[in-house]
Amino acid sequence: MKKFMSEFKKFALRGNLLDMAVGVVVGGAFTTIANSLVSDILMPLIGLLTGGIDFTSFSITLGLGENAAKIAYGNFLQNVIVFLITAFAVFLMVKAINKFQEAARREKDAQAAAAPKGPTTEQLLAEILAELKSR
Repeated sequence: MKKFMSEFKKFALRGNLLDMAVGVVVGGAFTTIANSLVSDILMPLIGLLTGGIDFTSFSITLGLGENAAKIAYGNFLQNVIVFLITAFAVFLMVKAINKFQEAARREKDAQAAAAPKGPTTEQLLAEILAELKSR
C-alpha cells in the first residue's frame, strides 16, 4: 500500500497534473460544443436529407406493461456521431501540435548545426592532460 501511495503522490505532484486538469476542463467544454453541433446543426440536416426523420426518437420497446424496456438507439446514434466529431477534432489538434513541434525541432537542429563548433570534450581533456604533463 505504501508503494501505491508513493506512486500516487509522485503522479499527483508532477507538473503535468495541472496540464491534465486544464485538458479535462477544456475537453468538457469542447464536448458541449460538439453535442450542440450534432444535435442542433448536423442531425436536423441529416433529418432533412432523410425526409424529416428525427433520429433521437428512434427506439424499440421490449416487453409489455410495467416491465417494458425502451431502447433509445437514436440517442445512441447521435452520441456516436458526437464521438466521431470529437475524436476527429482531437486528431486534427494533435496532428497540428505535432507539426509545430517537429518544425520547432528542425529549427533547433538547424541552429545547432549553424552554431560555431568548438573543440570536443575529448579535445579539451587532451589539451588539459598535455598541459598537466608539461608542468
